Amino acid sequence: MARDIATPAAATGAVRRWDLVLLAAIVAIAVLAGLLIDGFAGGRNAQFLLLDVVAIALVALPLTLIVITGEIDLSVASTMGLTSAVLGQLWVAGLPLELAVVLVVALGAVLGAVNGVFVTRFALPSLAVTIGTLAAYRGLAFVVLGDRAVADFPTDWTRAATSTVGDGALPWAIVGVALLAVVFGVVLHATRFGRGLYAMGNNAEATAFAGIKVARTKLWLFVVSGAVSGLAGVYWTLRFASARADNAVGLELAVVAAVLLGGVSIFGGRGSLLGVLAGVLLLGTLRNALQLADVPADTLNVVTGGLLIASVVVPNVAGMARARWRKPPVANQASQ
Repeated sequence: MARDIATPAAATGAVRRWDLVLLAAIVAIAVLAGLLIDGFAGGRNAQFLLLDVVAIALVALPLTLIVITGEIDLSVASTMGLTSAVLGQLWVAGLPLELAVVLVVALGAVLGAVNGVFVTRFALPSLAVTIGTLAAYRGLAFVVLGDRAVADFPTDWTRAATSTVGDGALPWAIVGVALLAVVFGVVLHATRFGRGLYAMGNNAEATAFAGIKVARTKLWLFVVSGAVSGLAGVYWTLRFASARADNAVGLELAVVAAVLLGGVSIFGGRGSLLGVLAGVLLLGTLRNALQLADVPADTLNVVTGGLLIASVVVPNVAGMARARWRKPPVANQASQ
């Protein structure tokens, strides 16, 4: 009989404390930027900030579940680029946009399935697989659309991608992300399936002995990641009213940084969806403030890369420090 699997209470408590740290950091950065940077505190800028984080937040939701199992998907931005290119080509070919959107989301699921099959059926490292498909999917995007851009999408669709609730600054797109985040949060934190994902990240072999289909679960996670990346590619295309093969280039760096910054362990088995959403908002707020301060784009990439490195290094250094602090002195050990 399959045993029920729960996440360690200590790890959960540590994650919740980190969530609070991230929320405090967001408030501090927002207050400081509001005082020092012209235009940051305006409603118009708040709208742009939220629109900027929609795609990152969307892709980060399934990626969180994948990383918690001890895997990773670096092909998400290339999947967005390929689905954007295909969406543009289908629209040029005369397909109704409703059908084209459904087809490219399905294409994203297929691209995710390719990753999942290589990882689960051929037992290849997800890092190597998705680096390969990162290049392959981006190359296919240029095969499909080349250097062209398709920009004659219906205005009703492009306006919908950036429309707000009433006359406020809250985009409808971020409301959709919030609803999807609730679904992912319930699955991860309130179901046996979610507890199984944590168990896979801690010990996949023991999880399999507990009766959980590890390979099949990971395969479906990659499928979901691909489908959501396809949806993010649609959003990106409609928001900027342009289908291009180079859409979302480099976005995987920001997504992975947000997930790890949110407290998800790169080794798997630890993290929370609330922390990831806080990481997305923290990264988005910081990048938005730096952009308003006329910081060059290359410097923004350096900041994102620095946060990514810090999100991996800091937890490990803190863990070693705690272990050394709790270790009894050698003299005390000898006297026992």
